Amino acid sequence: MKRTRTYSWGDAEVLARAARESDGLDFLGRIGSGALPEVPAGVTTGIHPVEVGDGWAVFEMTPEEWHFNPLGTVHSGMLAGLADSALGCAVHTKFKAGVGYTSLDLTIKFTRPATLDSGTLRCRGEVVTIGRRTASAEARIADGSGRVIAHAIATCLLLT
Repeated sequence: MKRTRTYSWGDAEVLARAARESDGLDFLGRIGSGALPEVPAGVTTGIHPVEVGDGWAVFEMTPEEWHFNPLGTVHSGMLAGLADSALGCAVHTKFKAGVGYTSLDLTIKFTRPATLDSGTLRCRGEVVTIGRRTASAEARIADGSGRVIAHAIATCLLLT
């Protein structure tokens, strides 16, 4: 039986403009509170911010059938996207208005499969170091029982 999925998203330019004009913590807080539209990639993937603070960010994703690989588990790319969101946004919380970033690398280690029975997956990213040109962060993804599904590190290039 073929399944379908329909969704919509807001204007991405509204987000891009707000990102340029706001410091990172304020910008991400406004997304989380609903004052700014949801991020289109988050709407598409089901990866959503739930908390942000100075140097950290928490994102969640509830596994759905459309996240699956051919083996019936959540595709590793979805988990990498969850980790990348928390890692990058943790770094973003440290920025003044007008500063951006791009990922230089992402390393992720998968420790167990995620399925529909895993419950909501929660990923907390935390800044490890931040310098003039690069920042690094680390994260863990845990299932609904608190078991680690994956852990990751990333380096971001700061854009001024």
